[in-house]
Order: sequence, then C-alpha cells, then structure tokens
Amino acid sequence: MDKKQLEDHIIKQFRQDEQMMILVFAQWCVNHDLDAKQLYARAYPKQQDNPELVQALKNTVPKTEAGPISDETVLGVLSLFDNADLASVVTEEIALRS
Repeated sequence: MDKKQLEDHIIKQFRQDEQMMILVFAQWCVNHDLDAKQLYARAYPKQQDNPELVQALKNTVPKTEAGPISDETVLGVLSLFDNADLASVVTEEIALRS
C-alpha cells in the first residue's frame, strides 16, 4: 500500500467509525425517548441539519427491538471522537432522569 492508499484507507475508516458513533448516539436517544435532532441542535446550533445524523436516524430501530446502550457507552463513544459539546448535552439529559 502506497502513502496515498494508506491515507485514503485511514480516512475511510475514520468516516465509518464516525458514522457508527452517530448511530450509537441516535439509537441511545431512541431508547430513551429523546429527540436526537433536538439534542444535537443544542450542542451544535449552527449545524442543525446534519446529514449524517439524518441518515443514522433512518438506521435506528424502535426501542422495543433495540438492545440496550448504556449511558457510559454513549459517553465513551462521544469522547473517542472528542465530541465534548454533545457529550455535555447527553450528560445533562442523563442528570434529568435521576
């Protein structure tokens, strides 16, 4: 694999991982009866129509069919991508449940 192919592979893998992070967040929202778009808009007011989030929401399943996603899991995945703003909003929602 030459340098260009390696760079392309790394970028492709990062995008796939990022899409998985968004899907985990979206499914966590569904599982907790939260509006993922609204939470995302609170974290990123200038990016309200995120196409990756819209696509992820299409790939979620009803919470009755979904496996559990723990709060720790969603926060861990968000932190892996340095998504502190969204993690902060998720943390606020977790605190509201308590």
